[in-house]
Amino acid sequence: MDIILLNSSDLPIYQQIKHQIIEQILKGQLLEGEQLPSIRKLAQELKISVITTKRAYEELEREGYIDSVLGKGSFVSLSDKQMLRQRQLETVRKQLKEIVQDSKKYDITLQQLILHITQLYGED
Repeated sequence: MDIILLNSSDLPIYQQIKHQIIEQILKGQLLEGEQLPSIRKLAQELKISVITTKRAYEELEREGYIDSVLGKGSFVSLSDKQMLRQRQLETVRKQLKEIVQDSKKYDITLQQLILHITQLYGED
């Protein structure tokens, strides 16, 4: 499992960890049932606080991406990836709805909005 933390990121470290694990699960780089490093081991590898990795794992579990078994560790959830992907798409759709409403409020045309989204999408 590869996790790269950026001190220059606006996201807190636990969210960077969480987002990268989700990405690896959805891309099939982490397989269903695969064991994740322990909270303590991941904290040591990343040279961060155990509390930070614990928070990332807790959120991943709450959102259905991993399952934790007391005394055994944390594993990639066997739940439906399509359902998880649908949940993510719904979150993005809500954010886009707000952006569209703001764009209309500020007289930004659909073409201008599409141009900005296209530019931002190409930056990654």
